[in-house]
Amino acid sequence: MKELQPINQNVLLELSEDTAEQKTAAGIIIPDSAQEKQEVAKVVAVSNIENAEIAPGDQVLYKKFSGTEIDFEGKKYLLVPYVDILSKVVETESI
Repeated sequence: MKELQPINQNVLLELSEDTAEQKTAAGIIIPDSAQEKQEVAKVVAVSNIENAEIAPGDQVLYKKFSGTEIDFEGKKYLLVPYVDILSKVVETESI
């Protein structure tokens, strides 16, 4: 079995595949290349970073246009520098 292990202060994110076709109000289909990319992803692995604030399984928000997209064993991943992680998505209780 093969797996990707990030090094050099990088984080491996799993990109969800949103295969829903997007259309404008007039019914024009927007191609994948013109759609805005989602900037929230699931952390798969973190390189050896001291006091990392994220862990595998966390949902994070990352900088737009950051990282390198990778297709590995049929899944899409994004390898981003740790400093490009902007925030962790956490659930809170409503009052």
